[in-house]
Amino acid sequence: MRLASWLLTICAFGALVQSAVAQESDTVKPVPRDAGWMKRHDSFNERVKQGNVDLIFIGDSITQAWEGPGKQVWADTYAKRNAVNLGIGGDRTQHVLWRLENGNIEGIKPKLAVIMIGTNNSGNNTSEQIAEGITAIVHKLREKLPETKILLLGIFPRGVDDEDAKRKVNAGANAIVAKLADGKMVEYLDIGPKFLDDKHVLSKDVMPDLLHLTPAAYKIWADSIEEHVSRMMGETK
Repeated sequence: MRLASWLLTICAFGALVQSAVAQESDTVKPVPRDAGWMKRHDSFNERVKQGNVDLIFIGDSITQAWEGPGKQVWADTYAKRNAVNLGIGGDRTQHVLWRLENGNIEGIKPKLAVIMIGTNNSGNNTSEQIAEGITAIVHKLREKLPETKILLLGIFPRGVDDEDAKRKVNAGANAIVAKLADGKMVEYLDIGPKFLDDKHVLSKDVMPDLLHLTPAAYKIWADSIEEHVSRMMGETK
């Protein structure tokens, strides 16, 4: 009996430890990064202080590259909408959370926030943990920008095909966060299939390193979300 009781105690303790670890995923713990990262973060804070912000894009290097391969599409499609690019290469959900808590959206009331984040977590975190991080970002935006609508994009596909390990992790996260759509302030949209062929293969003509987009792929991105952007910003019904 004593042995059985001891084993039950050990098992219960183990379950508590596992539960605590699950609750402490790094994806939801806001953290900053290095000095170079902080410099770009600070530049965002200075930009939003100037006001006149109606549209924000939040994400990692894929979003930041609206300033690179996507520059012309941005100029043609979003510059006239008072859009601000809040993307930083290498960011994970925890870094975006820190930025949102430390000035990136302070004092502004954009009509729409477009989010695409999570792929940099796919090498270290589970689908569930990434979904927790994305959910925390959505909740933070709803808290700090209650009048801002949110277009949450599914994490873009990466790797050659559906057998890619990180693509699988991201797809799992997408399936979870799709449920964040509330039919009013938050919409979910997965445009991933737009980048793939009919066999779900990702071409290097679309993403040369099977992760980052070409100029043509930025046009696909913009075209694929335009109906949602115009409607959610109140430009069309």
